[in-house]
Amino acid sequence: MEDLYPILAGYAPGLRDCILKKLAEIRSYEDDIPAVIIVHDLQQERVIYMSKRGLDLLKIPLEEICLPHAEYVAKYFNPEDAPHSFPKLMSLAVKNEKDELISYFQQVRPSAEHEWSWYLTSVKILMNAPYNKPLLAIALALPFDSACHISTKMERLIQENNFLRSHHHIFTALGRREKEILKLMALGHNSREIAAQLFITEKTVLTHRRNIKNKLNAKSNYDLTRFAQAFDLI
Repeated sequence: MEDLYPILAGYAPGLRDCILKKLAEIRSYEDDIPAVIIVHDLQQERVIYMSKRGLDLLKIPLEEICLPHAEYVAKYFNPEDAPHSFPKLMSLAVKNEKDELISYFQQVRPSAEHEWSWYLTSVKILMNAPYNKPLLAIALALPFDSACHISTKMERLIQENNFLRSHHHIFTALGRREKEILKLMALGHNSREIAAQLFITEKTVLTHRRNIKNKLNAKSNYDLTRFAQAFDLI
């Protein structure tokens, strides 16, 4: 475990020994775990350990992975995922519930020259510091097989969920009637058909259609359908 001493140099001796013991236990079985193991320091908000499987995937030595979370995220993760996944990680320190599990999807790559790979990551508290404050969290990152049809479907669901989260504030600007008309537009109905179904004039429908497109910044029927699908209108 000599390679860990420089990484843990800033901890008090007694606490450092406890952390070393935990990491030694993880290292003793990590080769048998079909996932990447990452250990986070929740108080310092940084990574302090990653299993050899993960280091090999990222093509780096251990000392290069031990980064503050902001640098770690910026270097290896899709920026679209980070605003949603890492606040969930840090919520463990706030809730301080030892048996709580949180999970999230991430896109990871060693460098900009590589393609993104999807991972499902599950995290729980590993160790408390003095005064029962959460110190370490352990994460298991499971890769998706890109050749598996389930992986393709899952990626579509994740992308739809990301779209929902990033466009929720736009969608909520629509009124009840506008949402009804958006649904019918996404289903392929024209203005005359929508007017007949909702018992309103075709002129009113045209006004709503124009307002909906402006509010959603929709340039095509595909854009409208994407909103309707993401927000469960169809």
